[in-house]
Amino acid sequence: MNAHIFDLDDKDKEGIVALAKAVIDTELSAITALQDRLDQSFVDAVTLLLGCQGRIIVSGIGKSGLIGNKIAATFASTGSPAFFVHAAEASHGDMGMMQSGDVVLAISYSGTSDELIKLVPGIKRLELPLIVLSGDAKSPLALAADVVLDVSVEREACPLNLAPTASTTCTLVTGDALAVALLHTRGFNSDDFARSHPGGRLGRQLLLQVSDVMAAGDSTPLVKDDVPLSAALIEISKKGLGMVAVVDNQNTLLGIFTDGDLRRTLERHVDIHSMPITDVMTKGGHSIEPNALAVAAVTKLQEHQITSLPVVDNNRVVGIITMHGLLAAGVV
Repeated sequence: MNAHIFDLDDKDKEGIVALAKAVIDTELSAITALQDRLDQSFVDAVTLLLGCQGRIIVSGIGKSGLIGNKIAATFASTGSPAFFVHAAEASHGDMGMMQSGDVVLAISYSGTSDELIKLVPGIKRLELPLIVLSGDAKSPLALAADVVLDVSVEREACPLNLAPTASTTCTLVTGDALAVALLHTRGFNSDDFARSHPGGRLGRQLLLQVSDVMAAGDSTPLVKDDVPLSAALIEISKKGLGMVAVVDNQNTLLGIFTDGDLRRTLERHVDIHSMPITDVMTKGGHSIEPNALAVAAVTKLQEHQITSLPVVDNNRVVGIITMHGLLAAGVV
């Protein structure tokens, strides 16, 4: 590691922490002021977005563009189809992505960004509603809008009052507020969210069922109730799940026998070839249905401090779910 390490004294360290706190205070004050300005314009913006028959097109440039990209992603992940179009690229062909039924959300703190202003005639020609997030309600871009949301700040958090900091935070917060208002009004729920995020842990927890994760078919460790302990041990070893389900001729669950049961049984010095499995199994036991959420299996395993559960459908054993399988599937 060749980077030079600054030798900061206690005064320097205190100054850095004080500056960080001042930045946060400035941005908190800006957000509080933003909250106090919420009015009918916000309702009008939400109404236009709710009526969108196409996609929400978010556009901006520079820091506003970066914030716009995130706002578009938030819309899309919460049930409002949206994507970001870079304002400069829109003038060179990307405006072709806009079509009848879309709503445009343009972001420019100054409201004077040439790249966005050049898009206004095309937006109007397509008769697309235009919502503008700006710090100047009298700017050229704001005056062209159907709805203007005021994201102005008294000052930036930057000590020079130059770098977009508090203003970008307020813009981002406004975008989040719009997205949440839309999802709430549309009745967007956790299942909808999971369908938009199938690759994430939350998506797996909300979508994966026990049947998606369990060992089934030939992988299920099963023995009939008329076999000796030795046969159960062979099945446990063969299937490698650390347990076996004991069933009758209709595959009805009668009990289970686990590695832990084996240790306790061997302490009794029994004859494994003559001892009936029904005499040493744990009768009944816990089970779960195949259509239960996989995360419910995690909860049940943890509550009872066990590592596997028979999966039972209409009283018949159809599989085994294990903590190892849940870990492998990314549910835990």
